[in-house]
Amino acid sequence: MDIATTPATPEGNPELADAARSPAEPPVIQREDYKPFPWLIPEIQLDFDLATDSTRVVSKLTVMRNSRADPAETIRLNGDGLELVSIKLDGQPINNWSMDGDDLILPLSADAHEIEIATQIDPSANTKLEGLYASSGMLCTQCEAEGFRRITFFPDRPDVLSIYSVRMSGSKDQFPILLCNGNEVAKGEGENGTHWAEWHDPWPKPSYLFALVAGDLVANSSTFTTMNGRDVTLNVWVRKEDLSRTDHALKSLELSMKWDEEVFGREYDLDLYNIVAVSDFNMGAMENKGLNIFNTKYVLADPETATDDDFDAIEGVIAHEYFHNWSGNRITCRDWFQLSLKEGFTVLRDQLFSQDMRGEAVKRIEDVRILRLAQFPEDAGPLAHPIRPDSYREISNFYTATVYNKGAEVIRMMRTMCGAEAFRRGTDLYFERHDGEAATCEDFIKSIEDGAGLDLTQFRLWYRQAGTPKVTASLSHNGDTATLKLSQQVPATPGQTDKKPMPIPLKMALLNPETGQHSGETFIILSETEQSFSFDGFAAKPVLSINRGFTAPVVIERDASRDDLMLLARHDDDPFARYEAMQELSVSHLVAAASGRLGDEERAAGEAGITQAFTAILNDGALDDAMRGELLLLPTSTYLFEQMAHAHGRADPGAIHAEREGLKALLARSLADQLLVHYRRCANVPYEAEGGRGARKMKTICLTLLAAGDPAKAAELAAQQYKSAGSMTDRQGALSVLAGLETPERTHALLDFYNRFKDNALVIDKWFSIQALSLHPHVTEHVKALAQHPDFTLKNPNRARSLYMAFAGNPSAFHSPDGQGYKIIADFILALDPINPQTAARFVTPLGKWKRIEEGRSAAMKAELQRIAQAELSRDTFEQVTRSLEG
Repeated sequence: MDIATTPATPEGNPELADAARSPAEPPVIQREDYKPFPWLIPEIQLDFDLATDSTRVVSKLTVMRNSRADPAETIRLNGDGLELVSIKLDGQPINNWSMDGDDLILPLSADAHEIEIATQIDPSANTKLEGLYASSGMLCTQCEAEGFRRITFFPDRPDVLSIYSVRMSGSKDQFPILLCNGNEVAKGEGENGTHWAEWHDPWPKPSYLFALVAGDLVANSSTFTTMNGRDVTLNVWVRKEDLSRTDHALKSLELSMKWDEEVFGREYDLDLYNIVAVSDFNMGAMENKGLNIFNTKYVLADPETATDDDFDAIEGVIAHEYFHNWSGNRITCRDWFQLSLKEGFTVLRDQLFSQDMRGEAVKRIEDVRILRLAQFPEDAGPLAHPIRPDSYREISNFYTATVYNKGAEVIRMMRTMCGAEAFRRGTDLYFERHDGEAATCEDFIKSIEDGAGLDLTQFRLWYRQAGTPKVTASLSHNGDTATLKLSQQVPATPGQTDKKPMPIPLKMALLNPETGQHSGETFIILSETEQSFSFDGFAAKPVLSINRGFTAPVVIERDASRDDLMLLARHDDDPFARYEAMQELSVSHLVAAASGRLGDEERAAGEAGITQAFTAILNDGALDDAMRGELLLLPTSTYLFEQMAHAHGRADPGAIHAEREGLKALLARSLADQLLVHYRRCANVPYEAEGGRGARKMKTICLTLLAAGDPAKAAELAAQQYKSAGSMTDRQGALSVLAGLETPERTHALLDFYNRFKDNALVIDKWFSIQALSLHPHVTEHVKALAQHPDFTLKNPNRARSLYMAFAGNPSAFHSPDGQGYKIIADFILALDPINPQTAARFVTPLGKWKRIEEGRSAAMKAELQRIAQAELSRDTFEQVTRSLEG
């Protein structure tokens, strides 16, 4: 559907209005300044009188002096936007309290006290979606990282652990279901149509893990019997109309619980495990103890409305939040600088789980692709930071790919270095030593070190140094000896100019140049700036296969010829190494071409080599379609941008896009017959058949390539696929191709898709994203028009991301030479920041590449950052913008 092109200007849309105001600079918090809180709060009782627009909260805190902290005669209780009703100390009202900003300061003279505080909040006005807020008629919470202070006054920091007892009361008609952490211990009827429930969580937890949900919900339920014979009731709570789409989420939870017992020896520890799907949510999900609150995107799925990728994401996120029960809840973080302690470890755990569920080869490639698209650019830009940062202004800004994805890779390296069994001994020791504590990254490293018998002294540098190491590999041959020379360089990053060499574990093999075979895999560790390794028994110079399985999160620069890469792409028995060779073939050619460094003969030779490699993959009968599809994916424009910027200092996204699309067209024309054969073969594979997922993936890849070479034929195939689609995977694949073409079928399919799914918010999110991500020449005008669509709102994070994050991730549109893409995102940030700062701040990153892009676009990008900086900004967005400009 070609949409009307009303410009999304401040004048055209009131939500996009902005004003130039001077921001107040928030303070910098330093890791080295950590001190234990002077008071312990072993118990807290909370009483909620719930209403959508006026909720009263009464908290009773049992307070004791902390003998491990410096003594204090006052207690600081954090608050944010709270209406204080009353305060009692040891049962008596007091007036000798004071406020420091939003924080409440109370004088305490004895060693133990009871503090009672009543506050009033308005959940319906909470557009930040932090603390207690209203979502589609229900009440729910999000307290990580610092949302609990928006509910009641409390030392809102992760090292204050308390046992929570909670009473909730409210309208039975409006809130028939009342849920909280732990186990339900009592419930009953109240007066005037109200009811109440009491919950108790026996496990001490920090305030960020508190959760409450009240609403009209129904549950898909089952029972899980733990390895020690305890029965646990599992519930996935949703709106009644969504119940039929929860079976996959429930099954994923059961699989996660069983896997964690078998692989990590972790057993669940409550009688209930509740998951609630919420439509308004800043994050993907939250691991609150016993009551996980999820974005609906990661709960609801059936074949008609969810793609194969959606099913995978739900399984992975369900597992991630469940695994947090031990790696995050039973052992939490001492302070927020230790965030990777729980997130990096838990990401690794969910990756290993997904490998076991779906196969290691493709899953590993997917994880590396995400790392390279999200984390490598972060490491190379102004927001670079170690996985354990040293400072922050707003902790929400450190929920990053570095903390999560690189953090997982760093722990995976430990596992590789010591082996799976020794790593398990280390994690067992970690859980045994620190259960019930707020721990540090050092505690984890020491446990692995002791449990595995491994010296990780030098390895600790991975926690302290930012930046992606570059490893240069050169292989020489003399007589029957092959010598591998390796060197490493850790680049300078903001605040860190001098770096030390880090231990880099690498799996490698030397392949026979004639047969592509090897005699075995070798494991080496590069721990110095330069090292050499010799291997005997090679009559001819072998071909190097290195960083097999992506054993280290590094950039490898090797002296591999085109013939070497083609041999690896055809014959390497390591799936990741084979994929890497295919990527290198394309990357080296496209970066050189986009940089204007290819003559006609060299260009022709490069194109011929890539075409031969693609032909070999299409003709390889031993490959399954899931792996074949990975091998046929060209490197993304974002990854090419990073490679070009790395090689030449600045990148030209326009040249990258033109060369990439030109190569796609050439491959499509050269391989049209083979692509059509595979497309038709895959189209005949039933949905539930073994290999059906791979076939659907392969079908979309073939269709996408064909669209670059013969748009008319592709439009015909895509329209036919769309009409006959029996699953969202096929329907979305066809629509994504049509959305990028100037053809009447595009309009018909987009209109049909909208009318078919207009009552399903998650599917309409797809509709927005498909158009914002398309290769259509008028995509910028389409995005401006979609911002005016009646179904678009800034107040729902999923909807806001579906349009604007997709657009920011569309290189050809976002980097349009006239700077319109940058202006659209800047206007969006200025509009969203007063509504939802946490979400708004995440959109600054794309603009932060201004120093690494060609000079014309660089000036336009920087100007938009400067315009944003002139506004009155939240702490979240202010930090991201100022660091981006400084970097």
